[in-house]
Amino acid sequence: MGCFLQKRKCLAAVLAVLVCSVASCCGIPSTTYRLGKGTAKATYAVTKGAAKATVGTGKIVYKVGKCSFHVAMAPLAWPLTHGEIESIDGLSPKEAIKQGRVKNAPYVVYGRRYVPMSVTEAKTYREKGTASWYGYETLKRKGGHMTANGERFDPKGLSAAHKYLPLPTYVRVTNLANGRSIIVRVNDRGPFVKGRIIDLSAGAARKLGFYDKGTARVDVQAIDVEA
Repeated sequence: MGCFLQKRKCLAAVLAVLVCSVASCCGIPSTTYRLGKGTAKATYAVTKGAAKATVGTGKIVYKVGKCSFHVAMAPLAWPLTHGEIESIDGLSPKEAIKQGRVKNAPYVVYGRRYVPMSVTEAKTYREKGTASWYGYETLKRKGGHMTANGERFDPKGLSAAHKYLPLPTYVRVTNLANGRSIIVRVNDRGPFVKGRIIDLSAGAARKLGFYDKGTARVDVQAIDVEA
């Protein structure tokens, strides 16, 4: 079990639930990070709290400004939110997650091979296009669900799926129709629908004001998180 947990720790940061709460930001331990170059014009103090190492129950708490990010890995028994992923880095999705071989590894969906961009390329990523949302359908299924990099998925959180960005990557998403803007963490793959560039969690869609409409024209730009 110890070896397995160590492999799970090798996955790049894990965030399954992102909840904004002023109260929950109080009393978080030290270890400071900062958001570097990117679209965020404001400077955010980012702190990292303590966590238990138990897979499926342990959490790491991040604080970005007044927002708290609760981090937890999902049990491997949980189904993927995007079950259409056939393989990752030549392995079954669960095995790739277990071995920590997900970040920007090639993967296959419906027989098509997708090759994500490198971490360096992702730092300058910016694109305008159509965003959709997903997530509440998972509530109708038994048990919880995991993202493509093994995180616990919360449809009410502020996460996103992208076909080509490394997992995880932080991006600022702006709804071009109303000017609303939020930062989300890309931890999943998709959307595998023509003409859409990003699939936001239902919670993110609500924050951006297009939940009822279903889709929105957005501007997506990566934000570099530096230790």
